[in-house]
Amino acid sequence: MTQMLGPVMLDLEGQSLTPEEGELLARPEVGGVILFARNIASAAQVRALSDEIRRIRPDLLLAVDQEGGRVQRLREGVTRLPAMGRLGRDFAAQPEVTLRLCQDAGWLLGMEMAACGLDLSFAPVLDVDGGTSSVIGDRSFSADPEAVASMGRAFLDGLHEAGMVGVGKHFPGHGGVAADSHHELPVDARPLEALHEHDLVPFARLAPRLDALMPAHVVYSGFDHRPAGFSPAWLGMLRESLGFKGAIFSDDLSMAGAAFAGTPGERARAALAAGCDMLLVCNDRAAALEVIEACQGQQARRLSRLRYARARPDLQALGALSRWRRVHARLEALAAS
Repeated sequence: MTQMLGPVMLDLEGQSLTPEEGELLARPEVGGVILFARNIASAAQVRALSDEIRRIRPDLLLAVDQEGGRVQRLREGVTRLPAMGRLGRDFAAQPEVTLRLCQDAGWLLGMEMAACGLDLSFAPVLDVDGGTSSVIGDRSFSADPEAVASMGRAFLDGLHEAGMVGVGKHFPGHGGVAADSHHELPVDARPLEALHEHDLVPFARLAPRLDALMPAHVVYSGFDHRPAGFSPAWLGMLRESLGFKGAIFSDDLSMAGAAFAGTPGERARAALAAGCDMLLVCNDRAAALEVIEACQGQQARRLSRLRYARARPDLQALGALSRWRRVHARLEALAAS
């Protein structure tokens, strides 16, 4: 029988658990923890914190945003990753070399995050760079949808080689709006046909292979008046038309782009009703408590499949692997360039 997990993923205050947080993590509504830079000093400290969390709840999903470039919470004791746009820069001229590097990057990220005690990183970014979104920009592999799909597939294959799941984001594509959903609710007015021909391409190609996915806090007014993460129409398309079978994470319910749905409790209920399996609520403990109360009795079956299921690699032993040494040197050089 598949184990069920509560639908709430929350954050922590610091680099070790407080007594209050220990009690909070024991709540059955809580199914995961996401780490931010304030929770992290080094890879070894993250492994110790992961172990501390698992002594309270061995079943919890532990996650981080570790994309590379601007979005890299863990920096000490792991590889410095370039932005994915830097990996994609040479795709047109050297597609085979670039795809091999993307796969190697996914493998290295998966191995390092597993060694730190984590289950997943919210990657790969499958947004297509539309040249207007400062919040996406070089987080995207490319401005070419087919290139994003190809490099995203290679990166995902590397994660899977390492035994780690892939979480694609931000469905159906955040790259075509200038507004930042952390601070306001963006609206993309393009018709659905235009989205199908451009932003949706990577998600359509990779939906059957992705283990999890995160929708955007963006309104695509040509299809639905609700942001994608609160839209049964968008999430229904994802499952019914694109063949996605994995778990759906809401983006952070504390972001301004989620205020469309009301109070934190109302946002939680709306996201679950739309089809989300797990709700992120970050940087607002009062909101997290309200979301937990709103989720009493709720559990999701798909989440336990996301746990790292192999024997975890030892971070200090990774340097003995010739592949790790080669990829580490290449990625560090690109990140510094």
